[in-house]
Amino acid sequence: MKVFLFKTKLLSVFLALAFLGSFSFADEKTEKVDKLFAEWDSTVSPGAALAIIQDGKIVYERGYGMANLEHNVPITPTSVFRIGSTSKQFTASCIAILALQGKLSLDDDIRKYIPELPKYEKPITVRHLIHHTSGIRDYLTIGSIAALTDNHFFTPEDTIELLGRQRGLNFLPGEEHLYSNSGYFLMGVIVERVSGKSLHDFAQEHIFGPLGMKNTQFYDDHTRVVKNRAAGYSPTKEGFRIDMTTLDHVGDGGVFTTVEDLFLWDQAFYNYKLGKELMELIQTPGGLNNGEKLDYAFGLSITDYKGLKRVSHGGGFVGFRAQMARFPEQKFTVICLANLGTINPSRLCMQVADIYLADKLKEPEKVAEKKVEPIALPREELEDKVGNYQNEKTGSWVIIFMKEDKLVLKAWGEEHVISPLSQTSFRALDAPFDNSIDFLSDKKGLIRKANLTIDGDEINLRKAPGLKPLIPSQLKEYAGEYYNDELPVTYKLMIEKDALVFKHKNAPKDALKHMDRDKFTAGWFNIEFVRNKRKKITGFVLGAGRAANIKFVKNK
Repeated sequence: MKVFLFKTKLLSVFLALAFLGSFSFADEKTEKVDKLFAEWDSTVSPGAALAIIQDGKIVYERGYGMANLEHNVPITPTSVFRIGSTSKQFTASCIAILALQGKLSLDDDIRKYIPELPKYEKPITVRHLIHHTSGIRDYLTIGSIAALTDNHFFTPEDTIELLGRQRGLNFLPGEEHLYSNSGYFLMGVIVERVSGKSLHDFAQEHIFGPLGMKNTQFYDDHTRVVKNRAAGYSPTKEGFRIDMTTLDHVGDGGVFTTVEDLFLWDQAFYNYKLGKELMELIQTPGGLNNGEKLDYAFGLSITDYKGLKRVSHGGGFVGFRAQMARFPEQKFTVICLANLGTINPSRLCMQVADIYLADKLKEPEKVAEKKVEPIALPREELEDKVGNYQNEKTGSWVIIFMKEDKLVLKAWGEEHVISPLSQTSFRALDAPFDNSIDFLSDKKGLIRKANLTIDGDEINLRKAPGLKPLIPSQLKEYAGEYYNDELPVTYKLMIEKDALVFKHKNAPKDALKHMDRDKFTAGWFNIEFVRNKRKKITGFVLGAGRAANIKFVKNK
């Protein structure tokens, strides 16, 4: 009997120690996670909700910061957030459901359902919309050019009319991949016209209801009351301001949900409550006309992260930011929903994954590990690389300039010192990701092109010839009024303080910077002026990221 009691006590002690050990291990992880969010974990800041899922269970969930600063409501895992483009997977799933029901084909011409759109040189299919290969200009971008901002009320019907006026595309359908909110907005319209139900009702019936996602909806009425809703915020010098929109657009975004509801969606990829065929279809990546495979499926990016397969999508709109990243082979998912525009849930989710999947991740080789040391080059060899470089594909600009005897690369609002590893190869050693550039010279030894690599993606650049600054008398010929009938909008260009500037309520405030002959950039605009046979300026072509080839005609 004593032996039995001794063994029982010993077993109890062993189990207790094992439990404490596992608790300590788990607690160590959650402490690290909490430190990631410590900046917003207060009663005076907006913040985020987090859910960490492992093997079919939420192993950690928390709210950090405030859902509503005016009413002192803290964020909890049941707080409802707008999730921006993370909504796209639900729109694509609705399209996939209709396809599996035989009510539409993914290869249908979209004009079958939306005849208001122009007849382009080649048909645009539903599949093109899904994979962002349609070439249709982004409605938020062209709306902004036309001064229809997020807080300017315009209806979904207005947007259909706006897209119906766009005679030009960014590229021929299927030729390229360029993220466009227009495609997913139009998919929402197709769901409504094919099913006879709003996207809100269709998704409730076929996705949210069956999965028990009781706090999730496509928010297509900005006056609708939503319980437990978090407010969206942007920072100001005084603290924070409420960030909101009156847009009732859904499809490209518009889902309101919680981290706990998204857990139910996450599990549908394993338990197949909505059907295995559907879940496999929406994880099928698209491709281009030339056979190139994309990493974009049905509102989901299928990529690799440190050697592991990752299925994810982020989102952001009017003070809200979101990310849901699933590692299917590890049955591990991180969901982060934020109500402050400066929070980066994508980065935070990957930092959480780094903590929980540390023993499974493969760290990429770093420059230091390769033992690649910068070399010294004469100043004249550095100055040889200075200039304006244009992206041959998008028309955007990269500027290389000298600063304190070092080369600096400026692009997309960021600047990085680039250090020489050889006479032609340079790398930004301080960048958070691989950022390198190789300069290419012609037969005469002059730098004409460059290849810029950012996090594995290669961008081909063409160097513009050196230019003398334009004097006011030369700038004068660019001044005038320019009209585009697709938006429609008139932009005025004027000379102020010896600089060429736009006069329009939503145009960039910066002076136009001369990059190449008849080519300028200002803020998010890239402009190329057009001349007739007599060399007289007749207009310009505007490119602005997700909207290109927008032609303005100069008023006489």
